[in-house]
Amino acid sequence: MHPAVTTGITVLGLDSATDACSAAVLCDGTLVAHRFECMRRGHAEVLMALVQDVMQRAGLTFDALDLIATTVGPGGFTGLRIGLASARGLALAGQTPIVGVTTLEAVARAQPIVGMPTLIALDSKRDDIYVQTFDSGRFPLCEPKAALPAEIETMLPAGDIAVGGNASDIILQAMADRIPPLHKHDGPVLPDAAVVATIGAERMPAHASSRTAPPSPLYLRPPDAMLPSGRRK
Repeated sequence: MHPAVTTGITVLGLDSATDACSAAVLCDGTLVAHRFECMRRGHAEVLMALVQDVMQRAGLTFDALDLIATTVGPGGFTGLRIGLASARGLALAGQTPIVGVTTLEAVARAQPIVGMPTLIALDSKRDDIYVQTFDSGRFPLCEPKAALPAEIETMLPAGDIAVGGNASDIILQAMADRIPPLHKHDGPVLPDAAVVATIGAERMPAHASSRTAPPSPLYLRPPDAMLPSGRRK
């Protein structure tokens, strides 16, 4: 079982790492405000508007937050920077601690319990796929990786496995001949700030403070953009 949500705390969850943008407020384990928008671009213009909206819906000011939880990757380079910069700015302004949550674990947690291991696969916008396997309780079995579809089968445990995430169809097609066949999850395929906030509330350190080092982005490969000198941007 996963740890219980720390009671009596108010958490703001953020996500802008993949093909969606979302914000959520969790008060004492209850989701009180939530916005989720699918989008491939434009996260920078939308994220803080969603944050302002959920805070207004919750009837809270930023100094009422006990914790900010944000996705740290893997995902799009620009979206990750936007989400982390926004979380750090809010944390600094309100002297609020931050907890990082990976996009893969956020999607894994949103899947139904099906009594078998889960492979979460997220689109990287390139030939490789961001993947991680989880046990039947949705605890990680390996570290997040970027792998080509043909390489992923060697990562999987034997037996029945369910696949989730927005690259699940690519995996199912690449392993169509696998025995036993892979099962497809029917849960959400993208990270959601509501789940991020819940995981953050479970992980809130007993003595968390704004002086704790903020989470770092999880990049499984360098960004595509290159500076004129040839250095990665």
